[in-house]
Amino acid sequence: MELAGKRILVTGGAVRVGRAIALELAAAGAALLCHYHRSEDAARDLAATLDSRGQSVNLLREDLAAPGGAERLAAAAGPVDALVNSAAVFLPGRLGGVTEADWDLQLSLNLKSVFFLSQALGTAMRERGGAIVNIADVAGQRPWPRYLAYSASKAGVIALTQGLARALAPAVRVNAVAPGPVMLPADYDDAQRDEALRGTLLGREGSAGNVAHAVRFLLENDYVTGVVLPVDGGRALK
Repeated sequence: MELAGKRILVTGGAVRVGRAIALELAAAGAALLCHYHRSEDAARDLAATLDSRGQSVNLLREDLAAPGGAERLAAAAGPVDALVNSAAVFLPGRLGGVTEADWDLQLSLNLKSVFFLSQALGTAMRERGGAIVNIADVAGQRPWPRYLAYSASKAGVIALTQGLARALAPAVRVNAVAPGPVMLPADYDDAQRDEALRGTLLGREGSAGNVAHAVRFLLENDYVTGVVLPVDGGRALK
């Protein structure tokens, strides 16, 4: 897919990895639509940054964890050529300490919204072709005991990616990127950070840009579908 001029919706595109993806796609000439929820200041800052580069973005606010949120966002966005499901929440919770509210929030935003947004926009893409890239996580394949609900939600994203690839083929390609230790949580202490980095073959933290480049590759390469691409410094092999 040639990205220039293509309407691409990035959820959670105002902050962290989502922001890097939005900047990467805008630089490729995409007609960018950026979803945000609470990060209004960050969304305005993204728009200002793009404007200073002669680029633009259409900002769309919605609570994707709320009932009907995905459908409302799909209606507001209108037809798109590609969708990047990046919005997510990452809450700690070991067995015995996970609350029902934390479980519901993470499964609603990280998984349920991915399905219903992909259903709404992906079905419409069938007429002219398109692509979906989901942001999964290596935790979906090797769950983290400290983040059980989050890991379960990302395992669901991986299964959903492969299922959607089959359901929407051949007109719509569906892939996922599975980041490893990229933009580690701010509350990690030195011991937790060292442990995360020792779990990779490369022994270092990845960048949001590494993930953004992978997303761009999956959007542009028109003979790749159903793939979960690790961007994890070799963590999957460690």
